[in-house]
Amino acid sequence: MLRRILLGTGIALMSLLTTAPSIFAQIPQEDPYLWLEDVMGDKAIAWVKEQNAKTQRLLEAQPMFAPIRDKILEVVNSRERIPAVTQRGEFLYNFWQDQNNIRGVWRRTTMAEYKKSQLQSETKWETILDLDQLAKDEKENWVWKGSTCLYPQYDRCMLNLSRGGADAQVTREFDVPSKSFVKDGFEIKEAKGGASWIDRDTLFVQTDFGPGSMTQSGYARIVKEWKRGTPIESASTVFEGKESDISVSAFVTEQKGYATRQFVRRGVTFYTSETFLREGSKLIKLDVQDDASPAYAWDLLFIRLKSTWAVGGKTYPQGALIAMNFEKFMKGERDFEILFAPTDRKSLAGWTLTKNILILTELDNVKNQLVELKRDGATWTRRNISLPGLGTVSASAIDADISDEYWLTLTDYLTPSTLYWAKAGTDTREKLKSLPAFFDSAPFKVEQFQATSKDGEKIPYFVIMRKDAKLDSTNPTLLYGYGGFEISQLPAYSGAMGNGWLVQGGVYVVANIRGGGEFGPRWHQAGLKANRQKVYDDFIAVAEDLVAKKISSPRHLAISGGSNGGLLVGAVMVQRPDLFRAVVCSVPLLDMKRYNKLLAGASWVAEYGNPDDPNEWEFISKYSPYQNVKPSVKAGVKMPKVLFVTSTRDDRVHPGHARKMMARMLEQGHEVYYYENIEGGHAGSTNNAQVAYRSALQYTFLLKELQ
Repeated sequence: MLRRILLGTGIALMSLLTTAPSIFAQIPQEDPYLWLEDVMGDKAIAWVKEQNAKTQRLLEAQPMFAPIRDKILEVVNSRERIPAVTQRGEFLYNFWQDQNNIRGVWRRTTMAEYKKSQLQSETKWETILDLDQLAKDEKENWVWKGSTCLYPQYDRCMLNLSRGGADAQVTREFDVPSKSFVKDGFEIKEAKGGASWIDRDTLFVQTDFGPGSMTQSGYARIVKEWKRGTPIESASTVFEGKESDISVSAFVTEQKGYATRQFVRRGVTFYTSETFLREGSKLIKLDVQDDASPAYAWDLLFIRLKSTWAVGGKTYPQGALIAMNFEKFMKGERDFEILFAPTDRKSLAGWTLTKNILILTELDNVKNQLVELKRDGATWTRRNISLPGLGTVSASAIDADISDEYWLTLTDYLTPSTLYWAKAGTDTREKLKSLPAFFDSAPFKVEQFQATSKDGEKIPYFVIMRKDAKLDSTNPTLLYGYGGFEISQLPAYSGAMGNGWLVQGGVYVVANIRGGGEFGPRWHQAGLKANRQKVYDDFIAVAEDLVAKKISSPRHLAISGGSNGGLLVGAVMVQRPDLFRAVVCSVPLLDMKRYNKLLAGASWVAEYGNPDDPNEWEFISKYSPYQNVKPSVKAGVKMPKVLFVTSTRDDRVHPGHARKMMARMLEQGHEVYYYENIEGGHAGSTNNAQVAYRSALQYTFLLKELQ
């Protein structure tokens, strides 16, 4: 099985929830709501419970709340959801939650059984670990965070378990055949760290090794090699980064028929890194751009470029995917093949390798297409894959050790997601599973428009609305955006959104604003640091276009976003309170003066800038919501009504952002609502009942305000 690791930003984090004293020591005392940053402080929790109770009483009393909650719970608990699987040896593994498995079960089946019926409920599964039973036995609120299994037997796995949904996790060795944790096996204490297998008796470990072992961002800065039967304190150091780095990690790439290699990655900033090949005791740095994403697979080095690269007498464009023989590269040759070259409105969304074929997922004006590339000696042949429909497409190899088979998934806003088994090199495919139609999509349509931003850039956006909707400016409309970290917003089917919003008479809009990855690295980089205002200008332009088209009006227009998207809607509502009626602001960043001092915030300086640098605070200060929101009397404009949603156990984006903004807006006399799940992590929820409840609160709030 090919284990290809793109050197991106998905890294485990170390918990800082217990570092309140050192954090508070750095705080300028002019902020009257600093005490709300004390995550589990008695005073702060009492305040949270008081705000929760007010919001819950009001929204639970609305007649639409219970029906929406119950319908969404039915959707997320449906036994006919598509179980996402990972093939390991002869089995397909899946983690599953429903009304009978609240925390969930880790289970497996065979390919033959999985393909036998399109109904998931008719598939026979073997339970490997019941998380509800484990939580009961160990008296812990365990939340599943994934597994890393030993190649190629897959009989031993390192399981990641979180208390209450936080990013911090406990990692424990598990024996699959006996379905039990290994007595005296590898175990890593709770931290935002991780581990990967070197061999049966050896791990790469990056975790909290004690004082000074973590970066300022709260990630591990030391990688060690840990031998079975020895204390973790005696593990030998492989690599040590700097405290100013984001993180370090190490991993092994393995595929049948090709060399096994070990790599170490040093994350210097969120978007720059160094990669080292480990050979014995030596670490050899790969000579690539610091913002590129290298990956070793087959016998090739693949590099995804975020900047134009002039090397070896050639120039390779920003956003390209290039490749060459790994051994030749390490010997100093620089003659790459360009496997994908972007255009102004075309980017690479992803790629996967089967045994013999590279499959590219391309994004053309926010619409997917698949392309196969097959290597024949020194040349590559290209073939467009014929797809059974339009919409968002994803492809992932099933087992690159043995076949060219891959999973093909299609979805859009109105078409239930469908999973196919497919074979590269042909258009042969078999429909395996499809989501039920959780709502009647026949009355609705999807259209794509574009708005013109302040600087003239064209910003695409999707509108999902009834076919017979009148363009009379009265449609309750929810505009969603994210605009950061090169994350694309692509069409996807949501039974929760369909039932909670569309069938209630709402219009749903998704904006493909700058800061995202819809048009590759340039689209993302156009909204970095000093250019952040462009992201907010884009979002405002889409809102104004909706008003100009009479799809909606400020009286009937709401916006929502989470995490970086919470910052987006927070900034926009402060800048243009006249344009919106209501705002749902989820797990947000809002105090941009202090974001880099709270939890994982320091890791995002490459995205937003450093507020401790006076030159960078100059532009951050102009949009930071917490510093710019003003009393309505003083501002002369009434603010939209706001619902803040966050989680106490979010150890990525500090709940203090939402808490302090709520407190400040209450003080200023604005009409604001608040709900903080006492557990849930950055996702906001740990089980399906919490998902349904939180979603129902949000849709009820929006319907109450917009209709």
